[in-house]
Amino acid sequence: MNPVLITPGATTLGQWRAIHAGAPVALDPTAWPAIEASAAAVARILARGDAVYGINTGFGKLASVRIADADLAALQRNIVLSHAAGTGAPSPVPVVRLMMALKLASLAQGASGVRADTVRLLAAMLEAGLVPVVPCQGSVGASGDLAPLAHMTAAMLGVGEIIVEGRTVPAAEALAAAGLAPIALGPKEGLALLNGTQFSTANALAGLFAAERLLATGLITGALSTEAARGTDTPFDPRIHALRGHAGQIETAEALRALMAGSAIRASHAIDDPRVQDPYCLRCQPQVMGAALDLLRQAARTLEIEADGVTDNPLIFADTDEALSGGNFHAEPVAFAADMIALALAEIGSLSERRLAMLVDPALSGLPAFLTPLPGLHSGFMIPQVTAAALVSENKQRAAPCSVDSIPTSANQEDHVSMAAHGARRLADMAGNLDAILGLELLAAVQGMEFHAPLRSSEPLEAVRALLRGAVPALVEDRHFGPDIAAARALVETGAVLAACPLALPMLAPLMPAPSMPA
Repeated sequence: MNPVLITPGATTLGQWRAIHAGAPVALDPTAWPAIEASAAAVARILARGDAVYGINTGFGKLASVRIADADLAALQRNIVLSHAAGTGAPSPVPVVRLMMALKLASLAQGASGVRADTVRLLAAMLEAGLVPVVPCQGSVGASGDLAPLAHMTAAMLGVGEIIVEGRTVPAAEALAAAGLAPIALGPKEGLALLNGTQFSTANALAGLFAAERLLATGLITGALSTEAARGTDTPFDPRIHALRGHAGQIETAEALRALMAGSAIRASHAIDDPRVQDPYCLRCQPQVMGAALDLLRQAARTLEIEADGVTDNPLIFADTDEALSGGNFHAEPVAFAADMIALALAEIGSLSERRLAMLVDPALSGLPAFLTPLPGLHSGFMIPQVTAAALVSENKQRAAPCSVDSIPTSANQEDHVSMAAHGARRLADMAGNLDAILGLELLAAVQGMEFHAPLRSSEPLEAVRALLRGAVPALVEDRHFGPDIAAARALVETGAVLAACPLALPMLAPLMPAPSMPA
């Protein structure tokens, strides 16, 4: 597989998506002159003898402490070791790889004062599949993701642990086995590697990529539920949505029409149906799912900008030999984006559970109670709906905004923080819950559709039904539900449901398409 070429300041969301999925990485060679010029500027700034934050001073509240030239190397090593103070479970390998690639792109813009050899080591670790163990907790999203990035940087010093092909080994041992030597940091380098939003951004991007898949899958399960309940596609008429004008609403309505086009189930009650309107969980799918799509696109725009930005401090301007202190490390944009993604995940799941609840209620769906042929003797889908309700409530609780929280740190020097890190980290658990919610709806919707036999649905929805029935037989009598739920969840999580009917979802080409990656 050809590597994704990281071009500093111009790498696309599709490329970040491919890196998260495991694609190899290479740095655009045109970046090296700017990297070298930035490091040379740091040397000239030092030679002037001025006190410059992060280069020859202490850090944070200790910024007023001047550091002697003889101690500058120790200063940079010390900040790494002292700041590697994270805790909790190791972050997922795909997220850490993405974080490393984001940091590589940031340093390569030539505004961080880092030497070419340091950038080369980070690139070589990515190429060799060396992924530092990075505890998932410990960042408040300003002044950058200090603790997570310190654990990454410690591995570059030969300290801590590295994951290699699924094995966790001492960092020094992993570097040596790959033919790499630990780095001795120069002036400014420790701070440049630790400062920045790359941990928060990597987690937020991972959440965005999952949300993209889940929104598209939720449209498919929603169309299946509409068929199972013998709902109408009239609310998806394009004239309705054109009058309101929201792009996401217009496009999700188009997708739902495409998914149901040619359905014999729909045709069977298109005329003289005594029901005037379907419940909101069916009728308002374009309004809810379209709003979620618009929200995800806004989050995607924010994260694309952030991923291509430089977020450490101070920043080096080689043309004037200046080191300017600012606050680009403050992750408020990432925190807002993560909150938007969380809201979308929660609402996609909430609407899905309402459809499932509608299907198991004979008064609403017209189907046998709890979707079992013999209700009473058998409980059918009674408790799977309860499980979905439990997961939806978990996601609603987790969707409370993190960006409005703040707690002062560093002796009140850093007195407003973004909480972007845990705002972004929570997205993985929320996405996992939504995998299960949509899997449960998939099981129930297909079960409900089959009460309309011999009538068949549309070609794309029948493809999804066949996919599920290849893994899970119809529920005739009560049986152990756990394996069925696990199988349906896996079809959602792996993207198999989406793959079963891609041509019916032209508007749901990925929000950020992966680049062409020939093997």
